[in-house]
Amino acid sequence: MASAVVPATPATLSAGVLAGDRRALARAISLVENRADGYRELLTGLHARVGRAFRIGITGPPGAGKSTLVDALAAQWADRGDRVGIVAVDPTSPFTGGALLGDRVRMGDLAERPEVYVRSMATRGSTGGIAAATRDICSVLDAYGFDWLLIETVGVGQIEIEVMHICDAVVVVFVPESGDGVQALKAGLIEIAHVFVVNKADRPGADQLATELSLVVAHRTETDDWRPPVLTTEATRRRGIDTLEQEIVRCREHLVDTGRLHTARRRQARVELENLLKERLHRYLSGHVRLDAWIDDLTERMAHGDLDPHRGADMIWQRLRAESDVGTTRE
Repeated sequence: MASAVVPATPATLSAGVLAGDRRALARAISLVENRADGYRELLTGLHARVGRAFRIGITGPPGAGKSTLVDALAAQWADRGDRVGIVAVDPTSPFTGGALLGDRVRMGDLAERPEVYVRSMATRGSTGGIAAATRDICSVLDAYGFDWLLIETVGVGQIEIEVMHICDAVVVVFVPESGDGVQALKAGLIEIAHVFVVNKADRPGADQLATELSLVVAHRTETDDWRPPVLTTEATRRRGIDTLEQEIVRCREHLVDTGRLHTARRRQARVELENLLKERLHRYLSGHVRLDAWIDDLTERMAHGDLDPHRGADMIWQRLRAESDVGTTRE
């Protein structure tokens, strides 16, 4: 008689991840991405092993060849024996609510390598190119023991800057069709980059764009001790990948030596803490029936012009402070 299958618990999944069990890794990531029961306990069990991997965000406009660049860079490290975790944030399917999995398909060969783990996840309505659970998934991969984590954003252009809140370094990828480098300065992507890449450099205008970006970088970093390099690559032919890998390593060394890596991670922790508090406050407000009805009344008064929104917010805050059970959902 076959023995019964013991259900996975947060504790057993955590132990499996720490032991290098890839099946446990996949199940743990699903638990975290779906925010299923026990995901917090799982993350708590892994926390002591988080912080060793270097996290790199790969961002830029759609069509820049980010997936191909990630594939080439991961293969470079895997060939050397390093372990690479990839989180590819894909658009949400309008039919299933899941990821469209385009990146996972394109990285199919790479995903078969034992040194590499590829996970696609859906944005599920999150803006900024990053799904809400991406940071937690990176923590699971980090605890598993990957040396490098590559986070490829969905590619939505100018608002795609939230990647800086979960990554140690950011690579911004352009293509010659991206246009004037000075115009790109307005995108916000310029402000978060540690490395710039002009991909598909075999196309006309690549050298001109690289020159324009270099001028923008020089203007931005006059008083900065790190000047982001501007590189050209042809990811499909693996051209320029050696130089990109070297610059990422140099960036990591600089961040460690100057203490900026610690400073950045402390800032990221603050952002994460604030976001979790906002999430819990929103959940509390949504689940508090009497309070929710009162807020509906306030919004009705605001819509009629009888109540100033700032005064309404003050009233809600004052009531929350007066509540002795903040954080507990009541019916």
